Amino acid sequence: MAVAEEAAAHVRARRPEVFGNVGKRAGSGDSVASKSTPTDPVTVVDTESEQVIRDRLAELRPGDAILGEEGGGEEDSAAEVRWIVDPIDGTVNFLYGVPAYAVSVAAQIDGVSVAGAVVDVAARSTYAAARGGGATLTDADGRVSNLRCNPVTDVSMALLATGFGYGAARREAQGALIADILPRVRDIRRIGSAALDLCMVAAGRVDAHFEHGLSPWDWAAGSLIATEAGARVRIPSPQTSSADGDVVVAAAPGIADALDALFAEIGVDAPIPEG
Repeated sequence: MAVAEEAAAHVRARRPEVFGNVGKRAGSGDSVASKSTPTDPVTVVDTESEQVIRDRLAELRPGDAILGEEGGGEEDSAAEVRWIVDPIDGTVNFLYGVPAYAVSVAAQIDGVSVAGAVVDVAARSTYAAARGGGATLTDADGRVSNLRCNPVTDVSMALLATGFGYGAARREAQGALIADILPRVRDIRRIGSAALDLCMVAAGRVDAHFEHGLSPWDWAAGSLIATEAGARVRIPSPQTSSADGDVVVAAAPGIADALDALFAEIGVDAPIPEG
């Protein structure tokens, strides 16, 4: 948790330095580059944040493997523990000054998340969980509360969160699914950070999250936090990649069965590959 919080403090301090408090047009200058598509940005602060995490883990956990969104990792590492790192989840929000982006760090053993932390950078709050130990939220004043999903039992009254990919074909398919789902639920939110969406399921701020094509760093910590708060969670097989477009789902237990049935009927369970 401390490692993620240290990186979050770096991100928080660097944003006004790089982009100004109101300041520069989002995406301008040498501080931003594109990755998979022109709408998929990476900033200098993403790479700095990941380096902060890598340096600290090298000190605290020498010999452990690290898989990061920006720096990659060794897929064939023999290390028992692998850390899954997203230095800024919600980079577009970060660029535009929308206060919904996070630092996500998880520890996995044999591909299973056993500990994780997601720091909401702007809110200065930390979601955390250990496998079998429950999930907590530490707010900006240091107050700690235990997390539990909402007791909602009616899908038609459920607030869902989702996100969209960066490729046009995947976005078109995701948009078609939204059109089918929206009349059958309370509403849908697109916040812009899958890690925060999953934590919001845990905190009862939304009732479910679903999204196709996420990478392990998007869900490794948040899925554990949601699970430990009582959510039913589905994550992709380790044999797949984000390009395959499998869906991640986290739902409050009272609507999980009904939501599964709805998703099966509409076709949410089907992968949406990149194309």
